[in-house]
Amino acid sequence: MTPGARLSAVIEALEIAAKGSIALHKVTDTYFRRRRYAGSKDRRAITAQIYRIVRHRARLEWWIHRYGSTLEVTPRTECIADLALNEKLYTPEICMLFNGFRHCPNLLSDAEAGLAQALAGRTDTDPSEMPEAVTLEYPEWLDTRLKTIFGDKLSEEMNALNQPAPVDLRVNMLKGTVEDARKSLKHQHIEPTTTPFSPIALRTTNNVQFAGTSAFRQGLIEIQDEASQIIALLTDARPGMTVVDFCAGAGGKTLALAASMARGKRLKGSLIACDVSSRRLDRMRHRLQRAGATGVETRVLSSETDSWIIESTGIADRVLLDVPCTGTGTWRRSPDAKWRLQPKDLEKHRETQRSILTHASHLVRDGGWLVYATCSILQEENEQQVLSFLENSSDFRTLDATEIWQETIGGDCPVEGPWIRLSPATTGTDGFFCAVLKRDPQ
Repeated sequence: MTPGARLSAVIEALEIAAKGSIALHKVTDTYFRRRRYAGSKDRRAITAQIYRIVRHRARLEWWIHRYGSTLEVTPRTECIADLALNEKLYTPEICMLFNGFRHCPNLLSDAEAGLAQALAGRTDTDPSEMPEAVTLEYPEWLDTRLKTIFGDKLSEEMNALNQPAPVDLRVNMLKGTVEDARKSLKHQHIEPTTTPFSPIALRTTNNVQFAGTSAFRQGLIEIQDEASQIIALLTDARPGMTVVDFCAGAGGKTLALAASMARGKRLKGSLIACDVSSRRLDRMRHRLQRAGATGVETRVLSSETDSWIIESTGIADRVLLDVPCTGTGTWRRSPDAKWRLQPKDLEKHRETQRSILTHASHLVRDGGWLVYATCSILQEENEQQVLSFLENSSDFRTLDATEIWQETIGGDCPVEGPWIRLSPATTGTDGFFCAVLKRDPQ
């Protein structure tokens, strides 16, 4: 594809993404699946520019409003601003891309050419009048919340959340060791490194299709961020226990729990994966089979108030609640999600989280643990939810998760307890929160 054709593809994909609420990675996957003529280099270049524009959307929009007052913010004007500010192209070079030839974007209008001219060669990307929410690329309505959470670390945390994430792999101990996985990947010219915390993780920045590797096909590895692995390890699921993964989704943590509960190569105990989506649980079954995690029970719930919960009161030694949330901790991977997020979404998630905590806690036996986790950085979904639950549940108390970290993961915990708050800036992981609550006999 020519550079102009690539740019047309960027504009078209961004237009598709703007029309709905589909995640950006699904938009790009579908776009390229329908355009097999795009080579691997084309796909990488197009995807890189799409994600760069989305990561810098607040700044690009600010500049468009400043120097393109008669222009709307559209994928086309975002591309013009991106080429000038991020690729440092001058107006003639931009005009060469917007040349109107076959498969290339139409010629620039006078207003668009004016925008390109105004932005060309600029290096003052952070003028003093640019709001902090724009400089650091987050929704303005979260400004007070984020400053309360991070204080003088706000810039460091937001800049880290705006960087592309590495690819983390969890080694499936049901199928082999970390060294087995490393050797298998090396045979296919992939050189992963270990990660700072999870003893069963490997990391790579390579743009690799892992689904085509022998290690993946044989179930030896799963793609899973290190923070997500840590949450599963902190659950401390052991052979012989009854463990419920209450919001199992597609099963990433279920697979990790199954490996923790294995004796030899077989699951020992009872592991129940629950979700309100039968479709997600159906997708999990193939992953369980490939991973060799036989014996996992899947259960579709009507809601968090399903009658099965009361019927199963006190059955579980461990209940993991990786609850639905805003996903603010995963902005490295899904930068588009931050711009779709609205205050009403936060309130909806908070209501769901409160309900799940209240009802799923009935499953925990005396002496058992309730592990509450989110991939959010917002206090309303994390500390505030746990404190509210504890105020109304006198039979639960907080365990110091930093001590559990030493026992299950090993080494000193990189953050202060009693709850675990991870982030790209502090731990090099996605943003995650985890609280471990124990039920005391009454």
